[in-house]
Amino acid sequence: MITIAGALAVALAVMCTLLVPLGGRPLPRVSHPDARALADGGWRRPLWQWEGIRGAFTLVLLLVVAPAIGQPALVAAVGLIGPSILIRFRAETAARGARIATTRLLRGTEAVLRSGGGLAEALRRGIDASEDPIARRPFAEALRAFDLGAPLDEALRSAASGAQDRRARMALETLAIGVTLRLPADRAGALVAAVTDRLAFEERLDEEIRARTSGLRSQVMLLAAVVPGIAAYLAATVPSLGVTLSAPIGRTILVPAAIALELIGIVASRRAVDGVVR
Repeated sequence: MITIAGALAVALAVMCTLLVPLGGRPLPRVSHPDARALADGGWRRPLWQWEGIRGAFTLVLLLVVAPAIGQPALVAAVGLIGPSILIRFRAETAARGARIATTRLLRGTEAVLRSGGGLAEALRRGIDASEDPIARRPFAEALRAFDLGAPLDEALRSAASGAQDRRARMALETLAIGVTLRLPADRAGALVAAVTDRLAFEERLDEEIRARTSGLRSQVMLLAAVVPGIAAYLAATVPSLGVTLSAPIGRTILVPAAIALELIGIVASRRAVDGVVR
């Protein structure tokens, strides 16, 4: 214990010495890597609670799973990364629903423009009619900047630069072009209608691609579950294989490599489908 305490004291002293030159400088603002995914996934609590859940999940895995497989480092990595992967999957699902809500929002905007209203008022009514927070966010940011005194076209372009969804960026940039050209309400409505028709076409294309690749994605997930099951069955029925997997080479090389290849295959298949969809 005395040796550990001395090592910690030396490390703290070295860290303080290195931080002395930075004492007068403002600390850089670092955002949480999961902040955007948490907001899109519906997490409304402080980030420290999210980190507490992640830490508790990791601790449970270390206490329950690590003694069984003898890989505490691998189990800790799964416990730390697993919640982030799950919340990103949930955020992706929410973003997919927001794309449909964006099309509906623009339909409402088009209706107000067709009736003779201005673009700012049309966007305001479209936002009020939409219930999806992800779809409303970039348009609400543009109107907030406009209310604070920024020109509407610059506000729309600024919101487009910060939007995550490519379709929302396209809609905002198109609206900014219409404002820059000072189009009348009827022509602005036609411009919004063209953008909305494009988004609706892409939605139908997305649905068709996902329907055609649903079987392939199901097969990938099924194989990802079957292969570890077969490995566990063979390890239990074939003594030599079980001894090999429980040996140091199995615990440190074979099992981690198999898990890594499984994860790479799942991620690569999902990225291939999402790349075609986008």
